[in-house]
Amino acid sequence: MYAPAFHHSPKIPIFVQHSSLQHRAHVSTNSSVGSNWKSWHGFRKHLLRLWRPLPTGVGLVLLVLLRWRYIRQKDPSSDSKTADVAKGWEITCYRAVPLRMLSRIWGWITNKQLPLSVRPFVYNYYASTFGCNLQEAAYEDLTSYKSLAEFFCRPLKDGVRPIDKIDCIVSPADGHVISFGPVDTCKVEQVKGVTYSLQQFLGDPTWSSKLSHSYADHDTDTLTASDYKQSLLLNKDTALYQCVVYLAPGDYHRFHSPVNWDVTFRRHFQGELLSVNPKVAQWIPDLFTLNERAVYVGRWKHGFFSLTAVGATNVGSIHVYCDKGLVTNQRKWQMMKSRHKDSFLVDMQGETVEMRKGQPFGEFRLGSTVVLLFEAPKDYKFKLRTGQRILVGEGVSECHVE
Repeated sequence: MYAPAFHHSPKIPIFVQHSSLQHRAHVSTNSSVGSNWKSWHGFRKHLLRLWRPLPTGVGLVLLVLLRWRYIRQKDPSSDSKTADVAKGWEITCYRAVPLRMLSRIWGWITNKQLPLSVRPFVYNYYASTFGCNLQEAAYEDLTSYKSLAEFFCRPLKDGVRPIDKIDCIVSPADGHVISFGPVDTCKVEQVKGVTYSLQQFLGDPTWSSKLSHSYADHDTDTLTASDYKQSLLLNKDTALYQCVVYLAPGDYHRFHSPVNWDVTFRRHFQGELLSVNPKVAQWIPDLFTLNERAVYVGRWKHGFFSLTAVGATNVGSIHVYCDKGLVTNQRKWQMMKSRHKDSFLVDMQGETVEMRKGQPFGEFRLGSTVVLLFEAPKDYKFKLRTGQRILVGEGVSECHVE
């Protein structure tokens, strides 16, 4: 319970010599107005103190309801066989939860150096809870990881993630495949039955000129939704495809380049840090466009290629090794109409950044999602299934290296 804030102004005696009645009334009116203003200001401050916790409280209640829905969907006796898509007010309440602040706090905690004596206990507990395979770690001595953040992003032993040399595209991360297939419209499948907007996810193709793009001379602001997908393609007789890999908290947290490609452009979107758990993705449409993300665009042998690292709840930060300028989960963003920051990438020699298949690309400071959107021949075939467990370096298609 908040105690009301009252503001008492000191009574100042007013001495009037040879003043008229009208003057006394004027002084009295001014004093009354000032007193009323101070009273209203105090009431307003009290009202704000009461209001601010409400969105957070409503959002936390919504999280409880979300958990109930999740349990209900897993219950075989439940009559509900499919998830209902969240309504606008439900999404608003969920977004009211201060997840960005909580994620920054979590990031601060995980970066704190732990005493040597407690490291094995903490890391073993985390590993047993989330199913981490510690035998794959490059350093099996758990005391060598100074913090939880170091443990999350632990490197693996050489050879435990062999890179498929035959397949032209490999998985960028350890995780589960939650969506894949051709992109036929600007409404792309997030999970089965729920979509996100391709145009909002990538933004205007201002990178066109760097990719020798056929739409380079067009005004990107005038592109319709139907034209947008076509504007991404660099070649004839090709199509657009996507593959989405979800990284759980127990997965290897580094992600790698899925192909040989030239990375020319980065777009960093500010946004929320909502959970990207497949159950949440099934509930909230356009989840990927709501969350903070770093979109990397370039070119591979078949044309357009992009890799997007999507932020999520408790992802303290995203690090990309070839992009030292990327800083995620900032406390404050500059007021920008576009909600994103663009950057053309070059290496130390001023050349386009070249990535090789399987080369380390970046890391999440806890699980999240990697979205691949790319151009390929119209007869391109995936060899995946929804929900499949996949590891870094495993082939995802029947497209072979020439």
